[in-house]
Amino acid sequence: MNRSALVRSPGRPSRHGRAAGGRRWRRIALGAAGAAVLAAGGLVAAWVVSGSPAPGHAAHIAGSPAPSPTRPPRPRPPERLAIGTIGSYAVTAHLLHLVDRSRASLGPRALPTVVRYPVIPATAAASGRLARGLFPLVVFAPGYLQCDGSYGSLLDSWASAGYVVAAVEFPRTNCQVTSPDEADLAHQPGDLAYVISRVLAISRESRGALAGLVNPAKIAVAGHSDGGDTVAAVAAGSCCRDHQVTAAIVLAGAEWAPLGGSYFAKATPPMLFVQGDADPINPPADSITMYQADRSGPRFYLDLFGSGHLPPYAGHGTPEPIVARVTVDFLDRYLAGQYRAGAAMRRAGDVRGAAALVSGGQPPP
Repeated sequence: MNRSALVRSPGRPSRHGRAAGGRRWRRIALGAAGAAVLAAGGLVAAWVVSGSPAPGHAAHIAGSPAPSPTRPPRPRPPERLAIGTIGSYAVTAHLLHLVDRSRASLGPRALPTVVRYPVIPATAAASGRLARGLFPLVVFAPGYLQCDGSYGSLLDSWASAGYVVAAVEFPRTNCQVTSPDEADLAHQPGDLAYVISRVLAISRESRGALAGLVNPAKIAVAGHSDGGDTVAAVAAGSCCRDHQVTAAIVLAGAEWAPLGGSYFAKATPPMLFVQGDADPINPPADSITMYQADRSGPRFYLDLFGSGHLPPYAGHGTPEPIVARVTVDFLDRYLAGQYRAGAAMRRAGDVRGAAALVSGGQPPP
């Protein structure tokens, strides 16, 4: 049985249309799995959380918005390791209490960031020893009124494959805020840049859960919906291009006009665009426009047949495993430099009746 949630979307460009009286509303269609994710706060049920409250609990961080009284409190995840379904590593997590004070005109911006990272191979996970070494970094941007936990299965898959995955919660659009402001998306590329810099700095420290984990030369960004808009700007927008980024994944994103500037005018990193062709929130044309405009390097478009806006990236049913497998293969090829992963990505993305992967400007089916 499908459910839907209506959320107000102030300040959003016309891509989602307007309701009577000039107010914009966004209808998010969720299957049973998606509704359960939102109702439970989207927590993954198998983590070790290092010295922190539950992932996404922005209310526990000084200066951050209090949770809405209409939302149930989030349970603390069980104290055990998650075993990745794709990679050979087990996964644990640590919450960073980040506050960006570098942009004086904005005031302090609380940016709680859940960092998932590999521990020892899953075959010996019970010992809980860390898997030391330099792992590539993926910084993830959630969608509007979402927190990292909504995407827990996908992010766990990336970490299990040998990536440090840092998922930020934006201060005015996360799942806990009582008065969301979607126009704050204008500041989210700067938030990602700050998170990248802080995670790299923490990794350079001699002690701590993340010490010595991150390879500073291998950084990717990924995001969904408004988070995908943010990532597109960081990877390809003249307003916000971050040249530290060497690969990007845009899940149901678009070019966001209020950021200004142009897109794909200069060289961009390898990019993967993922889009459900039945998405009622982000029209497939937005993703196709970006994919076809990107002419400077490797770019791919994963077309998910009959898929909507959130379920392809949150949950465990089809096509979530396809998205997980293709995105891991993309990261393996273009972030970790594993050349054989390119062929694996093409095989994983072509599933009869479910998905098709095209590249180099070839139109999706």
